[in-house]
Amino acid sequence: MQVGEALVGEGVEVAHIDLLVGEKNGPVGTAFTNAMSQMSAGHTPIFAVIRPNLPVKPSTLIVPKVTVRNMKEAERIFGPAQSAVAKAVADSVEEGVIPEEKAEELVVIVSVFLHPQAADYNKIYRFNYGAAKLAVKRAMTGFPDIKKVLYEKDRSRHPALGLKVTKLWDPPYLQVALDIPSWKQMERVVSELPQNDHLIIEAGTPLIKRYGVEIVGRIKEIKPETFVVADLKTLDTGNLEARMVSDAGADAVVISGLAPLQTIEKAVAEARKTGIYACLDMLNVASPLELLEKLSSGEEGASGGSISGGSIPDVVELHRAIDVEQAERHAWGNIAELKRIGRGGSSGSSGSSGSSGGKMLVAVAGGIREENAAEALKGGADILIVGRGITNSRDVEAVARRFLRLMKEEIDQYRVMTDF
Repeated sequence: MQVGEALVGEGVEVAHIDLLVGEKNGPVGTAFTNAMSQMSAGHTPIFAVIRPNLPVKPSTLIVPKVTVRNMKEAERIFGPAQSAVAKAVADSVEEGVIPEEKAEELVVIVSVFLHPQAADYNKIYRFNYGAAKLAVKRAMTGFPDIKKVLYEKDRSRHPALGLKVTKLWDPPYLQVALDIPSWKQMERVVSELPQNDHLIIEAGTPLIKRYGVEIVGRIKEIKPETFVVADLKTLDTGNLEARMVSDAGADAVVISGLAPLQTIEKAVAEARKTGIYACLDMLNVASPLELLEKLSSGEEGASGGSISGGSIPDVVELHRAIDVEQAERHAWGNIAELKRIGRGGSSGSSGSSGSSGGKMLVAVAGGIREENAAEALKGGADILIVGRGITNSRDVEAVARRFLRLMKEEIDQYRVMTDF
């Protein structure tokens, strides 16, 4: 059994095709027979025909996705859509996409989307021809393979989604921490920040303590396509707080590395479940490496319980507190060793299986300034977290852009998102 899908066109005449190709004596053949013998109102299947009395080979069944409510809508299925699918299948045989010698052995089931307001027969025909032909080719060639899916899953965007779900697949990033508990001031900062694929916005702990996690929604209203982190510094009820963050629309939750191991595990598991990132803040953690080893191996916690392993977070944050920023120079720590453990290099560890796809990122926070940002990146940091160096600046956009110049080109600047 081969599976194909394609979307071609625009407006109400847009064509979306899902299809199955398989042998008559296989599961597709069984589905073909059942569809013909068990019809449902508004979704009556019909044969694809070149013209009346000339069905295409391989035998092809067209099933409307949208309920056909009247004869006018039925005419569009029986006319341009039916003809387009039949011609696409016949041309696929002629061009060798479907082997001619298999034409009597295979059957095709084509699910056709036809908008009730579609009116232009020329567009209906051309869009459905293109989509059907492309879907057949994809089915017969096995498109997409799993490597294509994994490459595109965080890079691509569904046109009907209505929003952009951002994933951190192309470090380094600049994370601007809104750590001043005044929305009036932070609103100005968010508005002035440039739109950039390498920009992250953090709803800082003081801001959330004053306004609640609902502040995430206010940030998203201004920058709807920006990755937003909710810095709760969770210490207890890890699953509950991760769920709260997800429900608020944030893309990541921050958990304190000082929390019990079971709390960290539950927060990471809940983040995985809801599709957000789990960030582990190592503020005041004596040995980040040791904690990461424990999470990787499932070592017994101090409270006597054990964690299940595989609880590696998506992001580890090496964090120096604001209160000590001026007192000492930042120690980046062994970022390379942290990444080795976080990406499955530790014995007995399967690595992370969460939002970052097993590629744990390392963020650095506290005392990051323009003069040492390049040094942090050279040391292996994937995310630079900058707070008041940007939020207290008179020219937020200019300072942010200077940091962003250290990052890569914008991700989709030169990329055409099409496969046909």
